[in-house]
Amino acid sequence: MAVSSTNDFQAKVEKSYDKMSELKAFDDTKAGVKGLVDSGIAEVPRIFVLPPKHRAEFSEASETRFTFPVIDLEGIDEDPIKRKEIVDKVRDASETWGFFQVVNHGIPTSVLDKTLQGTRQFFEQDTEVKKQYYTRDTTKRVIYASNLDLYSPRVPAASWRDSIFCFVAPNPLSPEEFPTACREIIMDYSKDVMKLGFSLLELLSEGLGLNRSYLKDYMDCCHVSYSCNYYPPCPQPELTMGTIQHSDVDIVTVLLQDHIGGLQVLHQNQWVNAPPIPGALVVNIGDFLQLLSNDKYISVEHRAVSNKDESRMSIACFFGESPWQSTKLYGPITELLSEDNPPKYRSTAVIDYTKYVHSRGLDGTSALLHYKI
Repeated sequence: MAVSSTNDFQAKVEKSYDKMSELKAFDDTKAGVKGLVDSGIAEVPRIFVLPPKHRAEFSEASETRFTFPVIDLEGIDEDPIKRKEIVDKVRDASETWGFFQVVNHGIPTSVLDKTLQGTRQFFEQDTEVKKQYYTRDTTKRVIYASNLDLYSPRVPAASWRDSIFCFVAPNPLSPEEFPTACREIIMDYSKDVMKLGFSLLELLSEGLGLNRSYLKDYMDCCHVSYSCNYYPPCPQPELTMGTIQHSDVDIVTVLLQDHIGGLQVLHQNQWVNAPPIPGALVVNIGDFLQLLSNDKYISVEHRAVSNKDESRMSIACFFGESPWQSTKLYGPITELLSEDNPPKYRSTAVIDYTKYVHSRGLDGTSALLHYKI
């Protein structure tokens, strides 16, 4: 009887829990996760508590078996032999990991540090100042929010992070549209990271045996957007995640992370830490490039773990087609197909794929499965 009574009580608690009201109450503050931390909470609110199967066990990330790929880009445009070696390394990492880090990429460490510092200033300024950018309208050019998929029924729990989203190419924002706290910093970094991103697209094209400019020009891959993420310290990091397991929608992502670490990549069914390397940038293949390459390159699941002691920053720069405007159909690249390598995906438009992903939210599964033939 005691067990039955306990189960009845738990069932009543579950029934009385109004998740939607709690989500709305959090959203209405427009203060984000940082607002919760600033209020002095000692426990993670229930909307952030993940089911056990989605939580990170901090002892499970493999530190010794695997070595995260690091590629030196020095001499990429000066020495043809060196360039071929780099193309081979990029191709190998893209086929086996879907992730790699790059060093000697041409962006000074001082610029990277200033970019992180300036973006941090936005999140750590007064809430009343930040509120003017808080919105869930994805047509806005600058969006400050906590969890764009906050209300998605398929998402197991909200993630422990706040974010700024903005679009920087092909129609760059005017200086006045950027938040004042990080205006000049982001504009300067954009020029550098776009140059690097287009160089990476050339290497990835060559790795597929295509013309150097294929992905950038033929696929019209010139849309660039940012997600600047702030992960406040969490009182119970074992119960939630900074970002739940997911893959990226785009062609390729270039990520700037700070010295704290927390990014983990799923490799051979094990979670592997992407160690912070001073001056390095993390690069990963997006879903659309896996589709275009017909599984030659892989878009890999990754996540960001929370920590109890320090806030963490990361800035992701996404390269691809416009997620809200492009209706052009894309499928596996014809030049890569053969009788032995038939198409594995049906064609889709970026706008339709993006809408499908957003309708699901970050639920821990790949949206590519929906497009498999």
